[in-house]
Amino acid sequence: MRWLLLFATLPAFGQSFSVSSTEPPAPHGVVNARQGTLVILKSDTGDHARLLGKTIALFPGSEANQPKVALMPVPTPTKPGDYKVEFLDKAGTVIGSEPLKVLDAHYTKQNIAIEKAVAELKPSPGEQERVASFRDTVTPERDWDLPLKIKLPIPGCMTSQFGSQRLQNGVPTGDFHAGLDQRGAAGTPIKAIAAGTVKVAQPFNLRGGTVGIDHGQGLTSIYMHMSKVAAVEGAHVQQGDIIGYVGSTGRSTGPHLHWTLYAQGVPVNPRQWVTVSACPPKK
Repeated sequence: MRWLLLFATLPAFGQSFSVSSTEPPAPHGVVNARQGTLVILKSDTGDHARLLGKTIALFPGSEANQPKVALMPVPTPTKPGDYKVEFLDKAGTVIGSEPLKVLDAHYTKQNIAIEKAVAELKPSPGEQERVASFRDTVTPERDWDLPLKIKLPIPGCMTSQFGSQRLQNGVPTGDFHAGLDQRGAAGTPIKAIAAGTVKVAQPFNLRGGTVGIDHGQGLTSIYMHMSKVAAVEGAHVQQGDIIGYVGSTGRSTGPHLHWTLYAQGVPVNPRQWVTVSACPPKK
């Protein structure tokens, strides 16, 4: 009986699990990931994976005989240190695990000067709920493949980076910047960073003209402060399609685009895949 119990705790023959990131690996092949990034999980037999108490589904590969895949976020507030990604079967039993080292991303602080009337803007009725529901969308189909290929929505330089601890008129807000802000002249076309289905396309009080795109399997993106929304809800867009135009609507201090990339409802740093330079200080 003891032999049977021992056998039951071992992974089945042929099972394999992997975790990868865009960071160089640590010694002994341990995967590194910075706060606010995502890691790519693959498994031949696992149905779900868990990290930091968050459990997500793995989905079949884009071709036959490929391993199942999932995009797992490493939330920005995660303390640097050593963690484990656990792979689970359909019953929720752990069938394997891989180590993960979370690195300090050294995000900076940023103060935003904003007029009182703009700072006191309130969300439209249902705005917060609508965006939260969109952000947590996980559809089984996907419009992306590996390696992920994402393009900037506008060519402008970066005025605010992902992960910055936000101060508003010198007062800490307790929040971090969940996306990228890019400078752009009013009316500049905004393009989809990747293919997907438009789930949100409307003006809001707080976010201004807003478009949300579902790229599938927990990957979504949102674009805010548009002067005009060009996308239509329910439409399928390709990477590079025009979805709106740069503006300064909602809680905004000037024409720019704020956009956020989410994995499983958690904001992640898009600079894992795109290169954008910081804007020079204004003279």
